[in-house]
Amino acid sequence: MYNVAIEETYQDGQIIFKEGSSGDWVYIILSGSVEISKNVGGEKYIIEILKPGDVFGELGFIGGIRRTATARAIGETTLGIIDREFLDEEFNKLSSQFRAILVAITHRFKKMLDRACDYTLRSEARIPKALSLIFKDRDSFVRAYTGNISTGGLFIKTENPLRPGRQFLLKLQLPGLKEPLQIQCEVVWARKREGGASDKPPGMGVKFCEISEKDYQLLKQYVAGLETH
Repeated sequence: MYNVAIEETYQDGQIIFKEGSSGDWVYIILSGSVEISKNVGGEKYIIEILKPGDVFGELGFIGGIRRTATARAIGETTLGIIDREFLDEEFNKLSSQFRAILVAITHRFKKMLDRACDYTLRSEARIPKALSLIFKDRDSFVRAYTGNISTGGLFIKTENPLRPGRQFLLKLQLPGLKEPLQIQCEVVWARKREGGASDKPPGMGVKFCEISEKDYQLLKQYVAGLETH
């Protein structure tokens, strides 16, 4: 169990720390939930929803880097701040070589996260198009529509997006085909409907992980046709 120096309680929607801010406190969730999100191209993308027992803020402590994401409380949330003296003592017990390796891993992870954001912005333009699709959400299948599409991924309009990192089977119906394409996908980011009017529909951006050569060629041909119109 972690040594908790102090407990803090946050109300629903309250910001714990903002992306780009300084700070190296490490937190553990005692109750409630924490939303981790990033700002990409002026838009908010949810990376993960953390639950009790999850630890966050460790990148700032290990790598001495600014916060890579924004942490926000979901519901009333109580956090424990892990004792800094304890962390420093445990970290300094490691050899200088191993500490250097951990720091290098932290900085490499930040670069990977930045690249993932670049992927979200993507150089491959997605074409606005509404297509019928089916994906599995827990124990049921959900019918939905695309908001845009490319040969590498698409945006699914849905009020209940899956969590980032979730993998699922997508059945995408292209016009003129009897059978839908079957594509193994992964959620890259999710956007839920928040209070007030918004011109950004709720849903999730997904990337294609596995697709048969036949289905890929059909998709590629279809997307190419959209680009010429």
